[in-house]
Amino acid sequence: MVERVLVTLDGAIQDPDTPMLYADEIGVLRGDGIFETVLLREGTACSLELHLARLRRSAEALELPSPDLDAWRLAVWTAAEEWGSEREGMLRMILTRGRDSDHDPSSESTANKTGSLAGAQPSVTAYVLVVPVQERVKKARTEGISVITLSRGVSIDLAQAAPWQLLGAKTLSYAMNMSALRFARRMGADDVIFTSTEHRVLEGPRSTVVVQRDNELITPPARNGVLPGTTQRALFAVAEKAGWDCKYEPLFTADLITAEAVWMLSSVTLAARVNSLDGLRMSAPDKAAEIIELVDRGIALPGSLSDW
Repeated sequence: MVERVLVTLDGAIQDPDTPMLYADEIGVLRGDGIFETVLLREGTACSLELHLARLRRSAEALELPSPDLDAWRLAVWTAAEEWGSEREGMLRMILTRGRDSDHDPSSESTANKTGSLAGAQPSVTAYVLVVPVQERVKKARTEGISVITLSRGVSIDLAQAAPWQLLGAKTLSYAMNMSALRFARRMGADDVIFTSTEHRVLEGPRSTVVVQRDNELITPPARNGVLPGTTQRALFAVAEKAGWDCKYEPLFTADLITAEAVWMLSSVTLAARVNSLDGLRMSAPDKAAEIIELVDRGIALPGSLSDW
């Protein structure tokens, strides 16, 4: 049973122990690239079309070449088949701007590789990597998670006022997110909910926040500077058909405390219920099992590029 699967965008399976990136890879030097994380379940890439649509939107935000979605589908399907259907896997789609030397007009190597620099399209780095799902994920699904709120230090107006901040794109620049998670662990918590300078709820470092009130599901709107969530979108699609009232509305930090339940949704963990918020215990709602079941149903749907 393989522990890692690496597939390049031409659909070729590569040796995951063979070095692939150059020392001047821009994704490493500057974090200038995008990614998607997809759950492999029973040999299928969950919500793949939603992830491909978000990959395309992120590429547009960073002015990367438009992704060849058919090539990405082939690479994902190849990786999923190689991984097998007996266990879950975490699949990452990685797309970066490529080598720094390929983007330097003064570089002799660039001229040799691209010919005329006028209208030349430097090559990108693109691949799919599959690894096992971590144990913390299984625990979060079954037991829930403890969360603390942390200020991101920005206004909800920043995304629209400064689009170059890339707040709605899934970029490789995750150092701040990882730092927040390490801080949470030092504080004895599992995860974080970011808030704005106006005390509005934003998102988690790697998840979307969904609040449950009676028969309502509410998540902050993307215009507030949050990444549109694929798992949240899949949940809303099936929950609306099941009679839930699903809304995109601004939330204050106080709304988390008064909610029936707070959920952190992500592509691999899926639905993790917040069982403790800033030290305050939160009981499981009566409809907790239904939410989990709806998420499982939602990610099994193929999704559509038109959903974005």
